[in-house]
Amino acid sequence: MRVMNKVIACPHCGHHQHISIDASCGDQDYYDDCRICCNPIHLRLHIDELRRTVELYIDSDDEQIY
Repeated sequence: MRVMNKVIACPHCGHHQHISIDASCGDQDYYDDCRICCNPIHLRLHIDELRRTVELYIDSDDEQIY
């Protein structure tokens, strides 16, 4: 299991929060609520096996942040 801990900023309020990412499940697309403003944060995880990298995209579902 490849679990990574990252710090992200909420695209709505800018509050920094810690998240855990489990990269062993392959590509993922899910929502998590901000702990401060309670708005949904769209997280999209892409595993690039060729380059051995993990790409994390975070947005508010109407614009891309990272």
